[in-house]
Amino acid sequence: MKVLVPVKRVLDYNVKARVKADNSGVDLSNVKMSMNPFDEISVEEAVKLKEAGTVSEAVVVTIGPAKAQETLRTALAVGMDRGIHIQTDEDLEPLAVAKILKEVVDAEGADLVITGKQAIDGDNGATGSMLAALLGWPQGTFANTLTKDGDSLTVIREVDGGLQTVKTQLPAVITTDLRLNEPRYARLPDIMKAKKKPIDDKTPADYGVDTAPRLTTLKVTEPEGRKAGIIVDSVETLLAKLKEEGVV
Repeated sequence: MKVLVPVKRVLDYNVKARVKADNSGVDLSNVKMSMNPFDEISVEEAVKLKEAGTVSEAVVVTIGPAKAQETLRTALAVGMDRGIHIQTDEDLEPLAVAKILKEVVDAEGADLVITGKQAIDGDNGATGSMLAALLGWPQGTFANTLTKDGDSLTVIREVDGGLQTVKTQLPAVITTDLRLNEPRYARLPDIMKAKKKPIDDKTPADYGVDTAPRLTTLKVTEPEGRKAGIIVDSVETLLAKLKEEGVV
């Protein structure tokens, strides 16, 4: 079985995002970038399946600028077999990404796609489900636990009310949640070995996909700063203040 894992290069989660002076978007110049945290979980799950003998080949793919190759090398260093870099400087929307990934899945003959449930930059959480719809495959979203049994997968999903267990046939698309696993750190010898692992360079045009945007960002602004609180001397004063401000 072959597994395909899409990953994305995003603003590091420890970095405070800054809005551009013209309010056209988030300023990504001279800031630390890293692999999307949910995608780190996807990579770890694929590597675990490979180590267990469930998966014969684990392929990682990213769509992004030239520097996104660093993200691929990170995935290769923790155990992925080879990478595909679809180079573009465009900030593609989820539908365009899903269309490209669909073509990659078809070309690779993948049996399973494991991807993060969302990217922490756009927070759309749409690509995995869109890809499943385009492929006509079943999906197991927000995976907390993943178990393979023959030609089927059992997925325990995180839902608002707790956990839900579903069973799906392969091929399938799985999107990962935070508690699925704990991503490992790459060891120095593995980082050096990853430099020799193959990466195929592609472009969206190679897959014949129209990546024209359907949406236009009009304005990006930072959230309002939190207002300073006050200290009250009694419950009666608190209630009076809440009534004045229309809270109660």
